[in-house]
Amino acid sequence: MSSVRESLRHEFRGDIIEPGDGRYASASRSVFAAGSPAVVLRPASVEDVQSAVRFSADAGLALSVRGGGHGFQGFGTNEAGLVVDLSRLADVAVVDEQRALVRIGGGATWGQVSTVLAPDGLAISAGDTTSVGVGGLTLAGGIGWKVRKYGLALDNVVGAEVVLATGEVVHASAEVRPELFWAIRGGGGNFGIVTSFEFAAHRTTDVFHGRITFPASEAAVVLEGWADYLSSAPDELTSVVNLANPFTGGPEAPVEVQVVVDSDDPERAAEVLEPIRRLGTVLDDAVALTPYADTLVEGMTPPPGFAFATRSAFVDRGSVPDVLRILADVATSQGSPVIGVRSLGGAVSRVPDDATAYAHRQAELVFVTVAAGPEPVVEAAGATLRAIWARLALHVNGAYANFLTCATEEEVAEIYPDETYQRLAAVKHRYDPHNLFAGNHNVAPQSSGGTRMTA
Repeated sequence: MSSVRESLRHEFRGDIIEPGDGRYASASRSVFAAGSPAVVLRPASVEDVQSAVRFSADAGLALSVRGGGHGFQGFGTNEAGLVVDLSRLADVAVVDEQRALVRIGGGATWGQVSTVLAPDGLAISAGDTTSVGVGGLTLAGGIGWKVRKYGLALDNVVGAEVVLATGEVVHASAEVRPELFWAIRGGGGNFGIVTSFEFAAHRTTDVFHGRITFPASEAAVVLEGWADYLSSAPDELTSVVNLANPFTGGPEAPVEVQVVVDSDDPERAAEVLEPIRRLGTVLDDAVALTPYADTLVEGMTPPPGFAFATRSAFVDRGSVPDVLRILADVATSQGSPVIGVRSLGGAVSRVPDDATAYAHRQAELVFVTVAAGPEPVVEAAGATLRAIWARLALHVNGAYANFLTCATEEEVAEIYPDETYQRLAAVKHRYDPHNLFAGNHNVAPQSSGGTRMTA
């Protein structure tokens, strides 16, 4: 081990942070999880990433990869292993102005991306939080404020540079290693470390963004009307409904309908939003023309001892009424978790189901329940959460990886239907047969035609 470590010090030009280093306390944790890794490496180059991967494999250390570090599951740290922190690989550059191609380092955040692209009038369909990493969000999906018009973040990826488990650097695109390219768009970090992405950006304007609120007593009617309208609304409109906000009353909190209309035309925005404004008794209407970059909010950093329990599912069109009826009832009852319901459809549903490893193209909605607070409070909420999900079980399917706090075999099965899983497992077998990249919603390496295995 000592000879391997000395070799690393000779080859690695980035930051090597070990226990006892003044930087270790902050470097050892991700946003939602504390850890005690043996070493945290911050590569300064792709060559450093190669050295880190080889070191991890040779030393037999568990490997975690950190982009923005916002994963609820805490994949960005570990106990007694190695963490590769990509934060120094965060360059964002427009590499082809005519085609609006943008190269983004694997350690960049969406706030950095939007800041660089805004002066050129460009944007990428992304998430809704500035400090969330481009890599973690994109590799699992990327559901944000332009999702119905421009699709998932991963739908806008045209190429990627990947460091494999052998330490080799390869390029993946539709023309080069197409199966690896298919797998990284939805398969998470199972196949290597993406050191840079190439995205197709689009021309953007300011957008109409904000929230329209309604009384909690009208939750059922508002949800039903909202979903009915979104099923055929123009693609410019993307919307999220938040229920049971603990900061505004919990079960008595107003229903918050957040919207983005991807246009700077006030008449068009008014036309698109009119059906939402007629859903019920409007308590507040705070929609205004906003630079797209300003629609992204700052992510929270929870205090020590603060815990989260998140769970998500997709809803097909036929199940929408049943699911929304249950969610409205839950949200207005004591003990409700925070509930967020997001509209899908639009551009997401027009991509062929098997075009990427994101497997839930035809879902009408995705929703998440969140219990948060001191660890004893979240633990005590467990029985209530299980009862809520038991009511929902017959009406929902799948799960969105970025809205989960767990990474059990059951969760992985929800994220990846069997056909998708088998194809991913075959790609894993080819590119990471020893499962070095296991710190994720893990797909076990196996040849085509096998059965699901635990990692």
